[in-house]
Amino acid sequence: MPESNLGSGPPEHNASPDQIRALLRRHRVVAVVGLSTDPSKASHRVAAYLQSAGYRIVPIHPKATEILGERVYAGLREVPAELGVEIVDLFRPPPAVPPHIDEAIEIGAQVVWLQEGIVHDEAAQKALDAGLMVVQDRCMLKEHARLVG
Repeated sequence: MPESNLGSGPPEHNASPDQIRALLRRHRVVAVVGLSTDPSKASHRVAAYLQSAGYRIVPIHPKATEILGERVYAGLREVPAELGVEIVDLFRPPPAVPPHIDEAIEIGAQVVWLQEGIVHDEAAQKALDAGLMVVQDRCMLKEHARLVG
């Protein structure tokens, strides 16, 4: 698969490697939807890595109160606007993606990132139509390590 066609959807539903590199350098506040309290889970490892790389992590979890030393919010709408969420990183199954895309648009995020194994072209198109950048089926940790280092 050519590098410009990331994910399994049409290329227009996914950012190019150059766009991913630029967004990882520009945007520093990441809401992680589905961030687990369990350090052995991928969402926890990715968020911890991003935090160690200088990103501000905003955990989104319906029941936890603190993860990785950060206050947890039940949903994106509960995050105070002054935190300035720029990237919404989704660790949710594809059927659960559309409402989170709606929330990301509502709160003014600039990027929606669907982690490895997560693709939802219809929701991606809605985000694109609203002016957001979309990354699908890519691990934020792996892409950061590969493109930004």
